[in-house]
Amino acid sequence: MINLNSELGIDSRYKTKREREQDSIALMQARLERLRNLPKQQILRAKLMQLKLKMEDFLHSTINDNQAHFTQFLEFYVDTLYSKRSDFTRDLNITAVSLSQVINKHREPKEEFLFKLLFHSEMVFKDVCKFDNRIWLEVYFRDKINQKLSLQSEWKEKWDKQVRFSELPV
Repeated sequence: MINLNSELGIDSRYKTKREREQDSIALMQARLERLRNLPKQQILRAKLMQLKLKMEDFLHSTINDNQAHFTQFLEFYVDTLYSKRSDFTRDLNITAVSLSQVINKHREPKEEFLFKLLFHSEMVFKDVCKFDNRIWLEVYFRDKINQKLSLQSEWKEKWDKQVRFSELPV
């Protein structure tokens, strides 16, 4: 006999709600235990793949907000790889102050910093997954474009008055 309830998302194994809740708790505990026993290297790989997918998703989305996605991704990247940000700055040969200013949006990253980040991520992702390190530049410039577009109401009027259209020569 076919149990049609299973197709409707109803689990017929449980006679009471309490049984279902107990199984749910046991399943969650088993999942948490498995996560606790995962090697750190596997967790790191998963986080880096998650970062890559989030960055790609951002680039393929139609988000035109004024948020600094680049700095969010950078902060996640650094904090995933290093327990202390000073270790990251040492590896990139930059100052801790400059990293802090970039992450906290007090200044734009210098070109030198961006290129060092490209090379660093190339080394990090080499054994994790296929990662086009140019994604950092694409995210950074997408942020800049989004920022300008979100402020369009402020600059459009000024430039609109200075630009006109004449007839095209035939």
